[in-house]
Amino acid sequence: MAKHGGISKPIADNSTSTEAATVPQEPRKIYGIVKYGDPILEKSTSPVTRFDAELEELCRDMFATMYSAQGVGLAAPQIGKAVRVAVVDVTSGKNPEARIVLANPEIIHAEGEKREEEGCLSVPGFRGYVIRPQFVTVRAQNARGEVFEIRGEDLLARAFCHEIDHLNGILFLQHLSLLKRDLIKRRIKKLKKKGEW
Repeated sequence: MAKHGGISKPIADNSTSTEAATVPQEPRKIYGIVKYGDPILEKSTSPVTRFDAELEELCRDMFATMYSAQGVGLAAPQIGKAVRVAVVDVTSGKNPEARIVLANPEIIHAEGEKREEEGCLSVPGFRGYVIRPQFVTVRAQNARGEVFEIRGEDLLARAFCHEIDHLNGILFLQHLSLLKRDLIKRRIKKLKKKGEW
């Protein structure tokens, strides 16, 4: 079972060749994931205003960091950057065309409801059921600043909502019942006391 930047689903390895493993990849920076308790995770981010090589590099590094952590989504605050950009790939790197950069994203349409279990790379080891829209349409910019709209369903819709929440300073914990949230917070507090967080 893979940890999906917030969402856990079993992923079957349907690959039939080792081609992806043998293609030389440019080395990427792997960032440490910021954990719950760091104030950056609970602050709104600043809009992206410069679409340049530096942003493209950041996005490539975010994908590498996300794949390294076995996630399907990663927002800039999760690597300590207060900028409004997130990356999503619900194929966990199996399909390069599924890589989505969301700069300055906003949800412009949502419909349906689905209650599924979520987790978060910034809250490792903890999960909870969250109600999210089943379908969402997002308007965003890519790493070159081009505006686009994309519709997501089920896991992709959930990933969009989860990462956009991060950009607004909202963690999935805030969608849980007060009882579940307090239980998780108490457990994290104990882990901090032991030096394990």
